[in-house]
Amino acid sequence: MRRVLAALAALLPLAAIAARDFVDDAGRKVSLPDKVERVYAAGPPASALVFAIAPDKLLGWTRAFRPNEKEWVPKKYGDLPELGRLTGRGNTANVEVVLKAKPDLIVDVGSTAATFASLADRVQQQTGIPYVLLDGRLESTPQQIEKLAAILGDEAKGRELAAYWRSKVAPLKARIAEVPADKRPSVYYARGPQGLYTGLGGSINVEMIEFLGATNVAGGEKGGLAQVGFEQVVLWDPPVIVTNDPNFMREVWTMPVWQSVTAVRRKRVYLSPHLPFGWFDYPPGPNRLLGLLWLSEILYPDLFRHDYPREIAEFHRRFYHQEPAAQQVERLLAEPGVAPR
Repeated sequence: MRRVLAALAALLPLAAIAARDFVDDAGRKVSLPDKVERVYAAGPPASALVFAIAPDKLLGWTRAFRPNEKEWVPKKYGDLPELGRLTGRGNTANVEVVLKAKPDLIVDVGSTAATFASLADRVQQQTGIPYVLLDGRLESTPQQIEKLAAILGDEAKGRELAAYWRSKVAPLKARIAEVPADKRPSVYYARGPQGLYTGLGGSINVEMIEFLGATNVAGGEKGGLAQVGFEQVVLWDPPVIVTNDPNFMREVWTMPVWQSVTAVRRKRVYLSPHLPFGWFDYPPGPNRLLGLLWLSEILYPDLFRHDYPREIAEFHRRFYHQEPAAQQVERLLAEPGVAPR
């Protein structure tokens, strides 16, 4: 026993040298291993971000890819196992699942509120695995990329992706800043097959609307995702509706109750593309960059015209490690309600 203790004591200085201290976006001080090779993503936004920066270090997806999603990424990543999620609605993983995956690090990207910081502390204490929580707000995406890239040991990749993000977003913001307040549209985000699930003010799921200078009609009340009554939607009478649900997109034109809403009467209902990840909020991760280009053209058709095949190809090559075939892009853009023009 003395020999074992002596051996462990001799290793302690080396362990101290091998660890790195990192203060995450919740203000938590986390001791990181010198090298991170195996990463457990606690939720979908973290999965997308780790995949973009260091796909070979991602242990699995919170939800396994469906066949129509797999074709958009290299096969070895599309075949990664389903590990479930630790955070957010419908969390399906637990400490045993995490331990079985044997990660060097757990990463979550999203809210840094006390609830999520407490969860991170609890899981870290129970597993002994460092758990980093990063701010998932849309405006902080370049910083998320740079911080996680540094943690994962690929600062160059982080600088590349962050610079690309900023190069696409800065021109959008600059042009929209010149639009008078009374010329900026209002938008309703319709989730679910009935379109009556939406994001309230401050919800990470509808950040793109206000980020582009428009008004979220449901933003008067603060909160996250919430169900609303149709009578309330009629009172809001949005001139633009965005949805991530193909069923709602297909049925809204035949549901009599929706015919009184301005966006429906004027055929200004749009379906966010969703392969392999959604462009609007599913998940609310780096995949939203394409959504910003798409939504900016919907909201300000006189200001923006984007070359979608080129933009999609470049983004996918950088963030998903595979440039899609022209036929894939054509099918994506041909889906009813996707093309904003």
